[in-house]
Amino acid sequence: MNRAAVLSCIPLALLFAAACGKIHKKTTPVKSEGSFVLPQEDEAFLDDLSRRAFRYFVEKTNTQNGLTLDRAHTDGSSASGKDTRAASSAATGFGLTALCIGASRQWISPRDAEDRVLAALKFYDEKAENLHGWFYHFVDADTGLRIWNCEVSSIDTALLLAGMLTAKQYFSGNREIARLADKIYQRVDFPWMQNGGQALSMGWKPEEGFNKSRWDTYCELTILYLLGLGSPTHPLPRESWAAWSRPRVTYGSYRFISGAEPLFVHQFSHAWVDFRGKRDGGVDWFENSVIATKANRQMCLDLAARFPGYGPDSWGITASDSKSGYVGWGGPPATPNIDGTVAPCAAGGSLMFTPEIALSALRDMKKRHGERIYGVYGFVDAFNPTTNWVDTDVIGIDVGITLLSAENLRSGGVWRWFMANPEIGRAMEIAGIKEAAAK
Repeated sequence: MNRAAVLSCIPLALLFAAACGKIHKKTTPVKSEGSFVLPQEDEAFLDDLSRRAFRYFVEKTNTQNGLTLDRAHTDGSSASGKDTRAASSAATGFGLTALCIGASRQWISPRDAEDRVLAALKFYDEKAENLHGWFYHFVDADTGLRIWNCEVSSIDTALLLAGMLTAKQYFSGNREIARLADKIYQRVDFPWMQNGGQALSMGWKPEEGFNKSRWDTYCELTILYLLGLGSPTHPLPRESWAAWSRPRVTYGSYRFISGAEPLFVHQFSHAWVDFRGKRDGGVDWFENSVIATKANRQMCLDLAARFPGYGPDSWGITASDSKSGYVGWGGPPATPNIDGTVAPCAAGGSLMFTPEIALSALRDMKKRHGERIYGVYGFVDAFNPTTNWVDTDVIGIDVGITLLSAENLRSGGVWRWFMANPEIGRAMEIAGIKEAAAK
């Protein structure tokens, strides 16, 4: 991080330290966004967790260009080796949204947050490498140049756009932010990424061309397709919404749409898109994520005979770090590579769906393991309570989904800001997503 970025973090760090020293003893309920009522101790816990998560996006973002590091160490130091200066387009999208949350809660001055957003948008408008408006998955945090021979990523670009459009609405009085966000969004050529088919390709590489894999099975893809359907300049055809399959999974008493994927696929789009009270034909996507979360917990309970570290409040399997490196384990049904690792962001990212079981799990993890797994940016990316392995890192997108999900539970803020973009409402109409009939 450059010297200017370090200096800009000092006021927030002092505020953060002071806030973490507060003691919350009262149990007066606090009204959350939905029907769930947060006891004050839970509100205090979420406030502390959210402040720590927000701190990541302030300290690990280059203030000159807005690029957010892919990962960092749990003690606040930068990741080592080849990961030192790797920024992620998706993490930057979470980071832009985090600035809106931080400004709304006065964890950062609105002017500072606004300046940071503007720096990011100017960089992506003028300097960031792109192809037909699509951006690379990983770039150097200082130069913005492609690294690791990664792909021009359709989903990472979508999550980046989600952050930009959220910031556009939160900072609605700033015409330059609005102009740049619109320009960057409208530059994206969605039909080009279809590569002659109906379903979107996952990406493109200079050395290979289009990725042969497509977004053709339900996962985190809904935000990508909605952005495409709503594009004012290069829209996807209406038929693209039906271009991906919706496989049904039955696990015990749980029946839902999934592809035995990691839990994050049921979370990422929902961090921005408010599917509550809406029906896509016969599907309620919000309720589908509620069921997927409960099934994930049940899967962990069913695995407890093999991995006794799992339990009613020690659950959560999603793509995460492990002792063997980064693993995309999933289910249910459980993938064979599961080794007892718990990813706190699985419960954290589901706070907006299942606050009772998610809060209970996160509180218990912190109570049982304390500072071993709870650091300056909140929870470590993963730990294994059966073997006592604890990760040394946090990952930006996992910190981000926890922060955004917590904010949606507490205030519905991210949903409200993102859904204020008329393109999303229009996209839902095109897709045939309608308000559910009153019972």
